[in-house]
Amino acid sequence: MDRCQIEAFFYPVRIVWNSKVIYRSSFGSAVKLKRHLYHPIPIWRAYKMTSMNEQLKAAAQQFQANSPLEAQIKFGQMIEELQKSGIASGLTVGQKAKDFKLSNALGQDIVLYDELAKGPVVLIFYRGGWCPFCNIQLKAYQQLLPEIQAQGAQLIAISPQKPDHSLSFQEKEGLEFQVLSDPHGIVTAKYNLLFDVPQGAKEVMESFGLDLAEYNHTSKWILPVPATFMIDENATIRSAYVNPSFMQRQSPEEIIQALRLL
Repeated sequence: MDRCQIEAFFYPVRIVWNSKVIYRSSFGSAVKLKRHLYHPIPIWRAYKMTSMNEQLKAAAQQFQANSPLEAQIKFGQMIEELQKSGIASGLTVGQKAKDFKLSNALGQDIVLYDELAKGPVVLIFYRGGWCPFCNIQLKAYQQLLPEIQAQGAQLIAISPQKPDHSLSFQEKEGLEFQVLSDPHGIVTAKYNLLFDVPQGAKEVMESFGLDLAEYNHTSKWILPVPATFMIDENATIRSAYVNPSFMQRQSPEEIIQALRLL
């Protein structure tokens, strides 16, 4: 394959609510991109765009234009393996959400079932503050927070990063919802989202200067598959979005649509 050519694979994803598919992506085919057609796009400029999907697309184009071909292949292999194996496919609609107690950015314990006693919860699993796609997602969800609260719900986000990183990230981005730390992946595993970073992807991350184990203050290289769950007051999962492709996330509009159906 010509090094000036890369294959960007966009994987299909489904959103399920009450056992019915309410959203299906139109992706699924390979699109050829030529590096010389894309000028580097500063990631922070992408944030100025109004649509979260547009921001994610701009970030993906930057990654595809500027990252070594080998890195893209290894990340693509990781995504494909997750899809084929189903080892981190997430809990499904109708299942009971697993209760947990995790520390927030200030070191305070947050218990899921205590929060559900106040109303529905939009529960997000993300990779960490080092991930530009996660940053785009959480900033978009922050803008959505008043609408979520207007539906009587709240937003809770979980990542493997240690509380110090969560606090820095929360303050930097002005996030007004709970950002919790699950450094050993115990809660993430209960939601069937945890996976070990494969050796190829680990080598790429290290080449980018990221030591994931050190960043998360743990001995393991683990990550969650990005996911969003709508959980009602009875702790029943009413909507589930799970996507191994870390460049795609559930749109704010889809979240509000699912909340209105609770």
